[in-house]
Amino acid sequence: MDKNVFLIDHPLIQHKLTFLRNKQTNTKEFREIVKEVTALMVYEIFRDVQLKDLEIETPISKAVGKIMTDEVAVIPILRAGLVMEEGILELIPTAKVGHIGIYRDPETLEPVEYYCKLPQDLHKSNILIVDPMLATGGSVVKAIDLVKEGGGKDIKLVCLISATPGVEKVTSKHPDVKIYTISIDSELNSHGYIVPGLGDAGDRLFGTK
Repeated sequence: MDKNVFLIDHPLIQHKLTFLRNKQTNTKEFREIVKEVTALMVYEIFRDVQLKDLEIETPISKAVGKIMTDEVAVIPILRAGLVMEEGILELIPTAKVGHIGIYRDPETLEPVEYYCKLPQDLHKSNILIVDPMLATGGSVVKAIDLVKEGGGKDIKLVCLISATPGVEKVTSKHPDVKIYTISIDSELNSHGYIVPGLGDAGDRLFGTK
């Protein structure tokens, strides 16, 4: 495995992954689990975040606490990344948020950009690009291109399910970007879906199919 690919396999996450994969999981449950899993992933992703001392006063006495010094920007790839964004903002409500709209042409499987709005001063931020599925890698590579064009440097990609071809494409095109995922599945089918995967994450999140 590439040194910049991190498989988060905590037992709680693997337990919840079972319900994400299960086609019997309804829209409400699926959405809630995506938020929960994303939040659990953030604990691991920010394990090495920079902290600074802050003197505070408890009800008993003075104390020295710790606070984050890094600015954080969350950039979901529309539309499926929106629910992952919610999970992160519940933990880091001060994070800035950008949005990138990309869809995959069903014939060519190539990414097509239709929207991009990014926070200012991206070069100062710890950036999380979020998308539930890393399949062919085309949309994600395009999103990373856009973030780098906007000044982003410290970029992490957060995906729930990844496919080996997508991982290889991202690490080839953007070897400096760290990838965090809870599963790496080996195959894509003829429609570009991850096997076994969990189906179309957007449709399952929003009940559109």
